Amino acid sequence: MGKLAVILTDDCNKEELSTELKFKTTDMLTDIHPKLPMRDKTATRDFYINKLDFQEFGSADFDGYLMLKKDSIQIHFFEFKELDPKENYGQVYIRTDDIDKFYQSLLDKKTSIHPNGQLEIKPWGQKEFSLLDPDSNLLTFGQSM
Repeated sequence: MGKLAVILTDDCNKEELSTELKFKTTDMLTDIHPKLPMRDKTATRDFYINKLDFQEFGSADFDGYLMLKKDSIQIHFFEFKELDPKENYGQVYIRTDDIDKFYQSLLDKKTSIHPNGQLEIKPWGQKEFSLLDPDSNLLTFGQSM
């Protein structure tokens, strides 16, 4: 919480001159939850829960919609049965603070890493890797170095 000093004119007393008002700044944008296409809710749920350790989020099971979370992120999915995975350009970049541990946990579960997305430090100073979900949504995980 910040402080705002109020300066009053000469005809005010010294107590009023030194009055401080507290104010709160608020962010207009607070979170982002990407929405990615899925062909099969059961397959998507299984992949994210069993391969990536996500959990289902929310108290209702909406037809054609899925909400999953892990730690402080959420990913939402909408049903698109006609989706051709070869023509899917869905992508999301997920930041992590322990990429090595997360990467190893995926390898331990035999999660397929994208052939062009092995764990490496990129020229822009991020350590990253990528994988594809069952609908070819590209998930890239990164950590600042």
